[in-house]
Amino acid sequence: MKIVRSPAEMKNLSMMMQRSGSSVGFIPTMGALHSGHMSLLDRINDSCDFSVMSIFVNPVQFGPKEDFQKYPRPFDADCELAEKAGCDVIFAPSKEDMYPENYCTYVNVENITDGLCGASRPGHFRGVTTVVLKLFNIVMPQIACFGQKDAQQVLVIKRMVHDLNLSITIDVAPIFREESGLAMSSRNVYLSDAERAAAPLIYKGLNDGAIYYNNGVVESNALINVVTTAIGQSPLLEIEYVELVDTKKIKPVTSVTSAALIAVACRTKESRTRLIDNIVIGGTL
Repeated sequence: MKIVRSPAEMKNLSMMMQRSGSSVGFIPTMGALHSGHMSLLDRINDSCDFSVMSIFVNPVQFGPKEDFQKYPRPFDADCELAEKAGCDVIFAPSKEDMYPENYCTYVNVENITDGLCGASRPGHFRGVTTVVLKLFNIVMPQIACFGQKDAQQVLVIKRMVHDLNLSITIDVAPIFREESGLAMSSRNVYLSDAERAAAPLIYKGLNDGAIYYNNGVVESNALINVVTTAIGQSPLLEIEYVELVDTKKIKPVTSVTSAALIAVACRTKESRTRLIDNIVIGGTL
């Protein structure tokens, strides 16, 4: 496995691979890799000749009171894990390479970034789309793989790819979960033992919602209520939102008539860790 720091070197390497007839697949990450990331790498290795995984903790997607400084950065362990999983290249640029002095260009996908996580994290998706477009332009992949756990992010990136006529296929992988049902996340390391025991209630609530839907319940209020009730069983989980939205405009719906997303965000009471999860009913993401 090769570790590349320079955007210019990464671009040249990708161009060389593609000129030789090899397809390039890409997984953008902020590091602190876990089995969920490896599941994305497995998908890329199955569909592409050459796999690239970026590790870059993107400062412009963090708010002033968020965890940029303490975000885990186990770079050596990440590289070892990625190499064992068959990654060909780790692209790990510096902040100065990605955002040089006097940098002033940003990408903003409007409207669909207003709700869900966008409502409480102003500027977050502007930072996400900016860094992802830069990474796409550097790595130049044919396929990029993202996990469904960050469903709003996936939909925002798919909209950006469509609107800007990018020649990239976005592959959406199922949520990879711990044995308890908790969605895997790099931030799970922050959880206390008690919070880790309570957190699977989020997935239980989502599953309850899916069961209700499969039994013929389509009204938004009823589905949201069953999810909220399950999560509310623990005082360690403070709900930020439970919403039922469509998968195009990411706007609340009153009933399910096509693909819809039940999305949840909670903050734990002790460590103040923010957990997100979701389930799609009536179709696919």
